Amino acid sequence: MSERGAERPASSEARHRPRLLALDTGGTMTDTFVVDDEANYTVGKAQTTPADESVCTRNSFGDALDNWGVPPEAGAGDLEGIVYSGTAMLNRLLEREGSGDIGLITNGGMEDQHRFGRGIQSWADRSYAGRLHAREHEHPEPLVPRENVRGVRGRMNMAGLPTLPLYEAEAYEAVEDLLDRGVRVICVCLVYSYLNDSHEQKVREIAEEVMAERGEAVPVWLSSEQKPIRGEVPRMNTLVIEAYAAEPSRDQLYRVDDGFAELGSAAPVRVLTSSGGTVAPEHDWLADTMLSGPIGGIFGGEFVADELGIDNLVCSDVGGTSFDVGLITEGHYPTRWDQSLAQFMVSIPMTAMDTIGSGTGSYVRVDRASERIEVGPDSAGYEVGYSNRDADVDVVTVTDCTLALGYLNPDSFLGGDIPVDRDVALEGIREQVAEPLGEDIHETARGVLDIVERNMANELRGLILGLGYSPENYTLLSYGGGGPLHAAGYSRGLAFQDVLIPQWAAAFSAFGCACADAAYRYDRSVDEILQPDYSNASSVAYSLNDTLEALRERAEAAFDRDGVDPETVEFRPSLRIQYLGMLDDLEVEIGAVYDDEEGLDAADVETVIDRYEAKFDRVFKRAAKSPENGYQLTMAIGVGVAPSPKPTIPDEELQGETPPEAAHKGTRDIYWDDDWHAADLWRMRSLEPGNRIEGPAVVEAPATTILVPPGYEAPLDENRIYHLREQGTGGDVL
Repeated sequence: MSERGAERPASSEARHRPRLLALDTGGTMTDTFVVDDEANYTVGKAQTTPADESVCTRNSFGDALDNWGVPPEAGAGDLEGIVYSGTAMLNRLLEREGSGDIGLITNGGMEDQHRFGRGIQSWADRSYAGRLHAREHEHPEPLVPRENVRGVRGRMNMAGLPTLPLYEAEAYEAVEDLLDRGVRVICVCLVYSYLNDSHEQKVREIAEEVMAERGEAVPVWLSSEQKPIRGEVPRMNTLVIEAYAAEPSRDQLYRVDDGFAELGSAAPVRVLTSSGGTVAPEHDWLADTMLSGPIGGIFGGEFVADELGIDNLVCSDVGGTSFDVGLITEGHYPTRWDQSLAQFMVSIPMTAMDTIGSGTGSYVRVDRASERIEVGPDSAGYEVGYSNRDADVDVVTVTDCTLALGYLNPDSFLGGDIPVDRDVALEGIREQVAEPLGEDIHETARGVLDIVERNMANELRGLILGLGYSPENYTLLSYGGGGPLHAAGYSRGLAFQDVLIPQWAAAFSAFGCACADAAYRYDRSVDEILQPDYSNASSVAYSLNDTLEALRERAEAAFDRDGVDPETVEFRPSLRIQYLGMLDDLEVEIGAVYDDEEGLDAADVETVIDRYEAKFDRVFKRAAKSPENGYQLTMAIGVGVAPSPKPTIPDEELQGETPPEAAHKGTRDIYWDDDWHAADLWRMRSLEPGNRIEGPAVVEAPATTILVPPGYEAPLDENRIYHLREQGTGGDVL
């Protein structure tokens, strides 16, 4: 797979048949990764159009195919698969621009549960310093106003047995009241309904009866059908978020699908989920796709690590609004259930990832009280910065600082599609930041980047040390539009084994989408207790088999709806397990011991525990084990998988260390370590595997820029991956 055909003339259309398209619509840019039938790839980029993403996705696709001289109409007809990821749903939630008029029915006496939430929500998504010093405590604004919440008496106990019958008269009254208020959807979340859903089902029956009498029709959603998971608050939040931000985004997905159909594509659009795999836009619940955009890079990192034999990998994504980090340790990336979205605890399985509001579009201001520079967390997003002549941005951003220091080419920012002016950037930095502090413009701009990159480095260090490792145990993978530009800064002093920058870094999250299979995941809390001597293993197996079979049927039904033969679907079951009394459980795949016909038996349960013990040793190396307490099996997971086409990693013949003359674009002064340096400028697409770029240098492509500072080098290997490192450190990677 290579991009060497990027500058071929239009006649190359006969040699490039796009097969796989992956899209990543971020808050600033929309990235495209396209693979043809001979495993060549090309990447594209376009400004995101939040009002209608069918525009930016087609623009980005066209930008990618332009590298091959292939018209979008011709390329779309050859596509076999389209995978979408994006941040539209998350941004709708973060910016509180979702759809309201939601009605909520819960247990009588618990009407304020959504408003109060859980204590941890008031600290969620705050900065580390803010949490440490208790200075940023904030309760999230509820998505459902108190006047749209109704309580109905009735109660299930923790064993799923009814201890108080449902007061049906109150249910009738609650539905009538909510319909009178004009709600467009009624969400129902009752205590312990994940164990026994009869009360929730009865409420829906009553609602449908009332609506039939009134001649009205609004959907009634049950938490026990969406997420039969322990934890009323996150289960309720997830259901409400589905109504507020996820479901309203469904039309956006349909528009993207229709947009490619208009170009001539017969390939259906599928959406990346937060835990891996892709689903159809018609999927019952879209909340699982809320974080698909930033998480795509983790899946791409796993693919690269597996292909190149890297055990420990740090995935770092620098976008326009955020810095996203995930760890792959000994080939494993964890799935979390204790994560939050916009300060709401949710019941959504997510690939573990940390995010800070520090991106290339982050605003730069001076705090008048402390006379200190503050960066972010708010961002100019797709408008880039103060220097963008077509935007109405009145505050300088990180991008303006990199432009002022000579790192970016103002004439080719995003291929020249965004007109940025270096003089405007310098003037903005002078007026807004440098003069208030009494400092030099360029020193101030570099100081801003030092703050940004130090924050990124601290995030990396804290995440790795928190697992009991150190950066020396890991390889750093840098991607996103801004990753290659800042990699030298945020990796400096951390002593990673290696720093990798794929040539397709700008579209790496989209590449990660292309690595995912079509998959539907269903989860259910089970809370089975296994005795230390396995004396009840048979009864545990019996109970688990019923649950896993139900999950398999749901996955097969989802694929059947998509027109996929259930017989071709692979079922991959897992269990979440912990020592009895522990707080943290681990997800253990059990497909190797689970029989599709017979399920599990007592011996299989013992084998599953052995697998859990082995995983515990890998993940919690310094933690004490307590098998004498027995085991708690907390959750059953069933994933139906239909394998999809995959990209491949480039593998090309190495050329000489000296780059070809045609790749050299001249020189430009850059500011680094308090001095100016004449940096060589290189055209990324003209560089060949084996070439060694020595700093100071800037490697330019329409979608990204690699900064190689003085004293650094960046050899390009046979996989078209740059290895950024200080000169004189490490062995030869070529």
